[in-house]
Amino acid sequence: MHHFLIHKRGDQVGVATTDITAGQQVVGVFMDDDSELTVTSLQNVPLGHKISIGVLEKGGRVIEYGIPIGIAPEGLTEGEYVHTHNIKSARW
Repeated sequence: MHHFLIHKRGDQVGVATTDITAGQQVVGVFMDDDSELTVTSLQNVPLGHKISIGVLEKGGRVIEYGIPIGIAPEGLTEGEYVHTHNIKSARW
């Protein structure tokens, strides 16, 4: 059973397909090739929200759907809840 989906290889976030609890080991599926990835969630991640699948340096570009969706001013850690508190728009 998977807990989140990753749209494309190279993405840094997956989208929760169920509510995820802090400390839970969760499985993500890459939609490109159905391969799986397991991470430990650092926070609760509500259904439909994003979870980081790797480490991203400070100021790094957050990639989803193969395109940049924002910047992580403080970087990201694997398993971190990703939302407006830790990413900023790359447009403005």
